[in-house]
Amino acid sequence: MNEAAPRGFRDPAVLLPFLLITLIWSSTWIVIKDQLGVVPPVWSVSYRFLIAGAAMMLIVRLGGMSLAIGRGHGLAALLGLLQFVLNYNFVYASELYITSGLAAVVFALLVVPNSGLAWLFFGEKVSARFLLGALVAMAGVGLLFVQEIRHSPTPTGEVLLGLGLVFIAVLAASASNVMQLAGGMKSRPVAPMLDWAMLYGAAMDAGWAWATVGPPVIERSLGYWLGLVYLGVVASALAFWLYYRIIRAIGPARAAWSSVLIPILAMAISTAFEGYRWSPLAIGGGLLAVAGLLIALRSGKAAPPPPSE
Repeated sequence: MNEAAPRGFRDPAVLLPFLLITLIWSSTWIVIKDQLGVVPPVWSVSYRFLIAGAAMMLIVRLGGMSLAIGRGHGLAALLGLLQFVLNYNFVYASELYITSGLAAVVFALLVVPNSGLAWLFFGEKVSARFLLGALVAMAGVGLLFVQEIRHSPTPTGEVLLGLGLVFIAVLAASASNVMQLAGGMKSRPVAPMLDWAMLYGAAMDAGWAWATVGPPVIERSLGYWLGLVYLGVVASALAFWLYYRIIRAIGPARAAWSSVLIPILAMAISTAFEGYRWSPLAIGGGLLAVAGLLIALRSGKAAPPPPSE
């Protein structure tokens, strides 16, 4: 399978996967909320990435690739720890205290650490136009943040705890994103590295779950398992495979703009399924975020294309 070629958002090979993963991840916030109940969150995360690892293995096989990654297992385990253990456990835990909409809004900040870490460790610079777009978008995110805080029924102390958990998740996700620029990652195909990372992550999640909340808990609800399969196969295996390919093609800073669009689409989905009502603050925040995105994505050049698989 060839992953080379895409160089910017004008290339359909970048734009179409970008739009697809943005739509997929916009829907996950509602699905995750339905996962919180009988099964402790850490076990739900474990099940999710065990399913994702199996689905990713199928993608590898169907693509005619090998699961062998040589000495890359240490990197795969680190990727699994950051993305599929720390990131997701803190996100699931945060939704015990704050709304899914507020968690999605906080994740829109991902573009900031992605840009900073890519510059700090790999010298990836962003243009003045990109920074301007980021500032405009963050102003929009700020309005969305105020909107969600105002309408949150949760006590202030619990909101702050939930926000702290999401911020940790954002930092872990950002570190895993920027890892895609490391030589040891770029020299290996995305799919098998991602598969091993998911399997290592699922194993670590299960170990942590057993140590902290006891043996596995099984939910009998069909809706829970349908949601889990969707999160594992579509929102994890498929979406992360596409997302990491995009990062390698255009860099983590530009790829993270999907996180800016996600809360807007998540609110639109909430409007359809949960009766969410748009206030002037939410409308203004959404418009600013989109304006910032349009400004930023006209800036700079993308990273060189990744090696073929």
